[in-house]
Amino acid sequence: MSHTLYEANAQRVQRCELAVPGSSPEMFEKALKSGVDFVFLDLEDAVAPDDKLQARKNVIQAINDLDWKGNGITLSVRINGLDTQYMVRDVVDLVEQAGAKIDTLLIPKVGVYGDVYMVDAMLTQLEMQEGLKNKIGIECLIETALGMANVEDIAKQGAIGGRVEALHFGVADYAASNRARTVNIGGLNPDYPGDQWHAAISRMTVACRAYGLRPIDGPFGDIKDPEGYKAGARRAAALGCEGKWAIHPSQIALANEVFTPPAAEVEKAKRILAALQEAAAQGKGAAALDGRLIDAASERMANNIVRAAEAIAAKTK
Repeated sequence: MSHTLYEANAQRVQRCELAVPGSSPEMFEKALKSGVDFVFLDLEDAVAPDDKLQARKNVIQAINDLDWKGNGITLSVRINGLDTQYMVRDVVDLVEQAGAKIDTLLIPKVGVYGDVYMVDAMLTQLEMQEGLKNKIGIECLIETALGMANVEDIAKQGAIGGRVEALHFGVADYAASNRARTVNIGGLNPDYPGDQWHAAISRMTVACRAYGLRPIDGPFGDIKDPEGYKAGARRAAALGCEGKWAIHPSQIALANEVFTPPAAEVEKAKRILAALQEAAAQGKGAAALDGRLIDAASERMANNIVRAAEAIAAKTK
């Protein structure tokens, strides 16, 4: 291993993240009881311009009035973009009025690390001003060509800064930014020989894993196509993503199914660890299990599975 290692700024279970429009307060209670790992209350794309100010008030009230943590939910808010007149007041009002109950802020359309730095600096000052004991995390949406071109720097500088926790792949705006032809949000173009999102998700995932961040796949637009959703989630999971968005509560169980290690997989991982421990006691660096060679790399993969299963089990008790 390299002597240079980046540890995670925060460990969280994030198999599924439910998007809830801030302009639809009737959805807040349903989200609270949904059993999802993460909820982000949205002030950005899901809110019409005329509803932005009221949505912010709705979100602040929901953060303060509802027991998100007691229902096992990590709470995030997607603020408006840095190119809008709403972003500054989003951050200020959220932290001043509800900062102690917010886990992370999700920054949309991050193009360069400077976008993150601005929000980070604001949070640092506001946390000092309010005397907050909790440190609000930052998550970044990589959903433009510029953001993907700079994804490694965003991940590295964000990890060093100590506040960035995760990067999300925003497939819809990414498709628009690249002028890509697509049939629906997160869906596949039949004219492309394979998965046209593979390279982007893989690049973002590598950047995350290099610098200790969580890679999260974004939305799938067709809520009437559960198999299409699961197929996309499985592809993202195969590349190393830890979870996927849900734009409708019906997608939560689908994401949880894909991103929860199956019992048989967990059991095999434990057998690998046991076999390697026995081999080590005999002075051997490798072993055979079920007719296959296993070694130190096998141990690292097995540990990933066991730790993920343990974290999920601890959360869902």
